Amino acid sequence: MKIAIPLAMGQLTAHFGHCQEFAFVAVADGKVTGTEKLVPPPHEPGVLPKWLAEHGVTHVIAGGMGGRAQALFTESNIAVITGAPVEDPEVLVKAWLAKSLETGENTCGHDENHICDH
Repeated sequence: MKIAIPLAMGQLTAHFGHCQEFAFVAVADGKVTGTEKLVPPPHEPGVLPKWLAEHGVTHVIAGGMGGRAQALFTESNIAVITGAPVEDPEVLVKAWLAKSLETGENTCGHDENHICDH
């Protein structure tokens, strides 16, 4: 399993489409086995789901994401968890693995056809 988290200044950012980098957190046997950070390609509709799928991502933990973006991730067989708090990527993944990640509202207030990129 590989979980992607959009980052700004090392922590999850609610501005999914314009994040500075992604943390790719590898998980095996229910434990974090490594973290890699990569700079995404320039943001355009549909680019990030494809790019993340090419990197073997199985899940995305995000603060917010529009409905269209979520549908594109679903088409790429990538599960999306929204409403996550601003936190370090490994802390988020460990909490999610322990089923203790507290998620709030999807921080993207756009309609279902908009890709949340603020």
